[in-house]
Amino acid sequence: MSRPRVVIAGAGFAGLTCARGLKGAPVDVLLVDRNNYHLFTPLLYQVASSVLDPGEIARPVRQLIRPLRNADFLLANVTGADFEKRLLLTDHGALSYDYLVLATGSQSDYFGNASLARHAFGLKNLDEGLAVRNRILMRFEESRWTEDRERRRSLLTFAVVGGGPTGVEMAGALSELINLVLRKDYRDLDLDLVRVVLLEAAGSLLGTFAPPLRDAARMSLEKKGVEVLLKARVEDVTSGSIRLSDGHEILASTVIWTAGVRASDVGATLSLQLGKQARIQVLPTLQVPEHPDVFVIGDIAGAVDRDAPLPMLIPVAMQEGRKVAATIKDLLSGYGATNFWFKDPGIMATIGRNSAVAELGPVRLTGFLGWLMWLFVHLINVISFRSRIVVLVNWAWDYLFYDRPIRLILRAAEEPPD
Repeated sequence: MSRPRVVIAGAGFAGLTCARGLKGAPVDVLLVDRNNYHLFTPLLYQVASSVLDPGEIARPVRQLIRPLRNADFLLANVTGADFEKRLLLTDHGALSYDYLVLATGSQSDYFGNASLARHAFGLKNLDEGLAVRNRILMRFEESRWTEDRERRRSLLTFAVVGGGPTGVEMAGALSELINLVLRKDYRDLDLDLVRVVLLEAAGSLLGTFAPPLRDAARMSLEKKGVEVLLKARVEDVTSGSIRLSDGHEILASTVIWTAGVRASDVGATLSLQLGKQARIQVLPTLQVPEHPDVFVIGDIAGAVDRDAPLPMLIPVAMQEGRKVAATIKDLLSGYGATNFWFKDPGIMATIGRNSAVAELGPVRLTGFLGWLMWLFVHLINVISFRSRIVVLVNWAWDYLFYDRPIRLILRAAEEPPD
């Protein structure tokens, strides 16, 4: 007699945590993802700013599930589902399941603004991180052979849109890359032409943090030379400029968009009821209404806590993954599903060298202490032991020698046709 089959669509934090939670359970687990790797997204901005290599924050899914004797992996794109027949549809055929877990994550949301989608860089996946790194380094190279001063000013202006943790961390890291590293590579660089601008539509940065921490983050960024513009709503972007809603224009040929996130497109392909940010609406048990054998976790799940949607954060995704794994085991044992409750471990953001803000319950940390806490938390959560060692070495090298050796402009060759 065959064992029940659990198909998990998505090998991010939610999906991988769920698979690990089913280790040793009397089920066969199949992880499905369009990429063959798991990405540690909190450090993606460090790939974009030349601190880390992609391989230091990503690991093959097959390597990560090796200890799970009951798990396998399939590289495929989800194209739909037939819930009545219990089939997940992919570009490599239909997959039957007894339990389906949807965990396909999120993507950048440009709110229907075609100019943003065309000219701005997202920062949600490895391809985008490498594209940002290439663009930053190429703009410095291009500035060397451009004689027009205004054109050079546009090339050397880098705009980060969005004052949440990702935007704050990216702006701080970019400022340090320029002021501590690239100024040594380009000895005749006119720093008066170089700008890092952080734009936020709201009245403060880091809106989910306590006001004193928001102020501390802003002051730290400004000390590093980042221009912080609040109540600055982007209306239009071209290849060389940004226009704000008040008509103000900023010459900038590099725009990094971190101001909007929405669920992946998988929810729309499944004809399920969607809520804000295109997230799939779920019951308190994380099950899909009318489909008790289908669960949704992570950024794609529109889970609610105390009448408010849970944020798209890694702790939420991991706790949901653990909960669904436990629920599936309970269902196999004849018990019912119980509600999910999120336990908030706190939030933090680094602004760069020796500076971070952290809010861990009643404890608030800023400056060097906040930075040490940020280093510790991220280091112990990096994907593997090998990655921890390599990341620690790179961080130490950057800290001690003010150098980032991973300043490579990489262009992937086109594959020959099949």
